[in-house]
Amino acid sequence: MRLFGRSSREDAGRSSILGGGEKNAFGIDLGTCNIKIFNNTTSRITTQKNMIAIQNRQTMIAYGDSAYEMFEKSPASIRVSSPIGGGVIADIQNMERLLNSLIRDQQRGQMRGADYYITIPSDVTEVEKRSFYDLVKDSAIRAKSVYAVDKAIADGLGLGIDINNSQGCLVVDIGYDTTEVSILSLGGIVLSKLLKTGGHVFDQSIITAVRREYNLIIGQRTAETARTQLSSMTGTKKSIQVFGRDIVTGLPMEKMLKAEFVSDALQENFRQICDQVKVILERTPPELSADIYRNGIFLTGGACQQEGLADQLANTCQGLAQVIRKASCKNLAYTIEGLGNY
Repeated sequence: MRLFGRSSREDAGRSSILGGGEKNAFGIDLGTCNIKIFNNTTSRITTQKNMIAIQNRQTMIAYGDSAYEMFEKSPASIRVSSPIGGGVIADIQNMERLLNSLIRDQQRGQMRGADYYITIPSDVTEVEKRSFYDLVKDSAIRAKSVYAVDKAIADGLGLGIDINNSQGCLVVDIGYDTTEVSILSLGGIVLSKLLKTGGHVFDQSIITAVRREYNLIIGQRTAETARTQLSSMTGTKKSIQVFGRDIVTGLPMEKMLKAEFVSDALQENFRQICDQVKVILERTPPELSADIYRNGIFLTGGACQQEGLADQLANTCQGLAQVIRKASCKNLAYTIEGLGNY
């Protein structure tokens, strides 16, 4: 089983040039960690942190990357948070303020009417889907028209998959708060499941492991930095220095974390994702299963490049591949048709 991966972090903090057009339109991908905005006029994608800083519960003092710099460092009078939680809008008022500010920056302070295309997770309720539409339509960004695109479909197109043909493909989008597993075929979503596991859960697992092993308390930003930097390092002896507070003495302390330690801390999270992929594959029609074996699994999202995850996904799917290909394993698969009839 082959795996193909593309991380949204490859574009973080910079702009990417795409094919452009004259129509005034914006594409918006609202992630828990990052917001990506495609400006059709400039043909660029801009990435900002999905965070907002509110002082005294009413005044916005920072947003995007500037607000992220205040995260876990602000006094009690300043609340720094993400308006997105669990893949859906948790704070629509602050999300509107954040979106208005980012679009205003895109249009250099002059709000002009435009069409908006926004990605929406597939495995959410109709009310939650409606909130994405209402966010754009009711805000001050002067939306002429609002179009929804299933996130899995957008992921497939972004990965270069010809989603309109009859070849089935499996896309695993590992974001900051959620992981979405989807089967695509003929321009639609055959199956989709949203799992409440992602980069945020990875960070919490690292924090817990460091505290248990070294009696050291580290922050969420420190855990995220350690996780992402270790994944991008090359060589056999990979390690990173982290700083935190010693539980016993209460004093600042530093510690070197090895890549193996971080990988071991994340194994349970990897297993949860692999189990969800297995559940989807078990429900997949056999012809599409054969396509997935030939085409591989496509990984995307900010946390998809975590070391060890791709290998574990490949190992999990090898058994199903044998059921598909080997005649001697055909009897291991069965149909539930007629089950319970007497």
